[in-house]
Amino acid sequence: MTLFGVLGFTTPWLLLGLLALPILWVILRAVPPAPIRRRFPGVALLLGLRDEEQVSDRTPWWLLLLRMLAVAAVIIGLAGPVLNPQTEDSAAGTGPLLVVMDASWASADDWRARQTALDALMTRAARDDRTVGLLSLTEPEAVRFQSADVMRSRIEGVLPNPWEPSAEMLKAALAALPEGGFDSYWMSDGLDRDIREDLLSTLEERGTVTVFESPRSLYALEPARFEDGAVRITAHRLRSGPATEVSLTGHGLDPAGNPAVLVRSPVMFEADATTATTEISLPAELRARMTRFEIEGSRSAGAVAMTDDSLRRREVALIAGRDDREGLELLSPLHYLSRALDPTAELLDGALTDVLPANPDVIVLADVATLSPGERDAVTEWVEGGGMLLRFAGPRLAASEVSRDAEDPLMPVRLRAGGRSVGGAMSWGEPKAIAPFDEDSPFHGLEIPPDVTVSSQVMAQPDPSLASRVIAQLTDGTPLVTRKPVGQGQVVLFHVTANAEWSTLPLSGLFVRMLERLAVSSAVGQGEAQELEGTIWQPVTVLDAFGRENDAGTLPGVAGEDLASAPLGPDLRPGLYEGENRALARNVLAQDAVLPPAAWPERITVEGLTRPQETPLSGWLIALALALLAADIVASLALSGRLRGPRAGLAAIGIALLTLSPQHAQAQTDTQEQTEAQRQDTTDEPRAIEATSDVVLAHVLTGDEQVDDLARAGLYGLSQTLFFRTSVEPADPMGVDLETDELSFFPFLYWPITADQPLPSDAAYAKLNEYLRSGGMILFDTRDADVAGFGSDTPENRRLRQIAAPLDIPPLEPVPADHVLTRTFYLLQDFPGRYAGRDLWVEAAPPDAELIEGMPFRNLNDNVTPVVIGGNDWASAWAMDSSGNPMVPVGRGFGGERQREIAYRFGVNLVMHVLTGNYKSDQVHVPALLDRLGN
Repeated sequence: MTLFGVLGFTTPWLLLGLLALPILWVILRAVPPAPIRRRFPGVALLLGLRDEEQVSDRTPWWLLLLRMLAVAAVIIGLAGPVLNPQTEDSAAGTGPLLVVMDASWASADDWRARQTALDALMTRAARDDRTVGLLSLTEPEAVRFQSADVMRSRIEGVLPNPWEPSAEMLKAALAALPEGGFDSYWMSDGLDRDIREDLLSTLEERGTVTVFESPRSLYALEPARFEDGAVRITAHRLRSGPATEVSLTGHGLDPAGNPAVLVRSPVMFEADATTATTEISLPAELRARMTRFEIEGSRSAGAVAMTDDSLRRREVALIAGRDDREGLELLSPLHYLSRALDPTAELLDGALTDVLPANPDVIVLADVATLSPGERDAVTEWVEGGGMLLRFAGPRLAASEVSRDAEDPLMPVRLRAGGRSVGGAMSWGEPKAIAPFDEDSPFHGLEIPPDVTVSSQVMAQPDPSLASRVIAQLTDGTPLVTRKPVGQGQVVLFHVTANAEWSTLPLSGLFVRMLERLAVSSAVGQGEAQELEGTIWQPVTVLDAFGRENDAGTLPGVAGEDLASAPLGPDLRPGLYEGENRALARNVLAQDAVLPPAAWPERITVEGLTRPQETPLSGWLIALALALLAADIVASLALSGRLRGPRAGLAAIGIALLTLSPQHAQAQTDTQEQTEAQRQDTTDEPRAIEATSDVVLAHVLTGDEQVDDLARAGLYGLSQTLFFRTSVEPADPMGVDLETDELSFFPFLYWPITADQPLPSDAAYAKLNEYLRSGGMILFDTRDADVAGFGSDTPENRRLRQIAAPLDIPPLEPVPADHVLTRTFYLLQDFPGRYAGRDLWVEAAPPDAELIEGMPFRNLNDNVTPVVIGGNDWASAWAMDSSGNPMVPVGRGFGGERQREIAYRFGVNLVMHVLTGNYKSDQVHVPALLDRLGN
């Protein structure tokens, strides 16, 4: 490309045509030739007549200039002018081009600008005939160089992830690099990482490395913490600068249960400061309803701080069986409990009947033996409603008859009389230590200090249920802590006192951690790995890279130690996680985190994302030439006197049409097409009537014409099969545009997955979730069983995960042998399509679904599985033309046709399941099914 300042030309030799303009001027100036004057007397007879057509004796100079400009515009337009062309220094080389993207949460805030820059790179690579590969460091895969036009079509599908590249990911990226030389464009997220040095060195060995980096301000939040009666939040910015104020918003549920902004507070960054802290005073009720804080205007997971139980100080009522003795505070039954709980809980004092109306989260009874009937009934009702009753032993309880002959409803076990102590009737030779906690204990993983010993305890009566209720025991096997569920709540008993009379446990940090594990209190901030070791936490809500909340769906649980300290990644995403009795938030930034700006070596060229992008001008110049030629035609008609009357109006309309730019015309065409599509797809009454008059099977339009045509042919073949074999008489299938079509018309959607189909919009996802919740079914078909069956992760599988992430999909399982899909119309064991190598996934059965004796299947509910997922390419097996002939071969010979027949039967079962539910689970069908099964 030849450059002239900010203007470049792809074929500059065509500009030589401008040299012919003076010659053309002379030629046009000489035509027509000057007329010769002759006197003729008969001309007097023509006086008074007017000639409608006039011919000028010489072309006006302004008309010649108009024509010269039109010719010049054509010549320059054909020379391929480009505004702000990329210089050769910024993209040296002609070989393969590798685009390396950090693709982390820090890239999300200006992701659209990154896609624009990436599109410009692809355009230049296509012009230079360079192949392009793409490597995402947060999700590294083997690099394949493809044509720039193919890679350009996949730009919209490239998305950032809500985690940063880890050392393991960079090692995988190194292994994924192809052999041979290539140039690299590294689209950095602006954060510094020492672990990328090896990758950078390797890329420099292969070719030139150029870095794209945004100069924008990146903001992030540390987790919110509750200190000194206020919520304290620390914000970070990537680079220092002038004093800046950002707005912090707190989101949660209003009293009606609707999402709302509950608080807004400014955060002020001082000049040259990279951190700023704000304190927000919120009442306990408002803190309990808070779900997240975020920096207003920032679109990244780092700018969001999810909240958990750390902001919700649990209300704990402390009730003692005796009054404190003056001057002996350390002997008070409540002293150590108050010291352990006061930093993290709201402590309530008063009589039991006074604190119950406040509905506390926990009631602690320290050496309280006997409750009045009124207190017993009130406490029992409170526990059954979800409260936790925490009891501690003591002299009063040891001497009472509570839970002796029969188990007390408010005690987890029966007790022996008297208890046991050093030197007592059931004497120990020396104090006993605590045994390591079992794996099923909530205290599993806690380290037991060697100086924690027990000298006295109340003993539990041996009982068949005792072993299942012991959650902590001494080294001799006697119970230390027991627990049992009561309704929605639970009762827990420490078999020692709450003070240091019977043990040294209240003097240790283990006591505080045991209370935290029981969710008596909420630890401020993120739990330590040691405290969470041995626990499993289930994700409830996770964030994407843009800071949007998504349902965790079927994501697996996370070990407690990983939740506390492991780096974020595909298996540990930022979001809210729930334990047995507590919720913890894992945010992108940890407490006291820093945002180090990237510092690239001086030898590396760094370019900003805000640089002017290349703009081709050929289309504009050709359009200008057409407009000038149109003006020339009108001017010539005017000079000749032929532009009068209706011709003048027609000429004006012609000029208006011809002077429209191609971009404006294209935009108008797109708008008209969109309006027409909306008119036909959403408001066209005949289409709605056609879709609802009969059963209509529909398929989702993917944008791939070949796939869409095959899906339509497949549903046509299935509809014909239903028509001839069942009482269902479907109409012709329809294609569905998720953005514009109404989905409730169709009971069944077939969705073929392609690797590059666009993701639905938020509005489309809302329609899809409503469709699934209202009884619709979607069959996702990745069509990759021919390769996925060998354990590979195909592009279609990865695209399906991206598409399904925002959908409200229940837990799934492979189709069990007794699922109703195996018998809705035909008795089936396999579900092949064109291929027969993939499992079929449906909604998981309820945990309480049991096989009843004498029944060949479990008693399941009547719901229809909202999704069915597989990869056997059923549309190809179902597809038939208008004559009823199969369109796609399946297998070979009789075996292949048998496989096609089973595929048709699966389709029939699927549609019958959609239309009739689980009616084949009714007992009325048992005799016939047993007979068919040969039992």
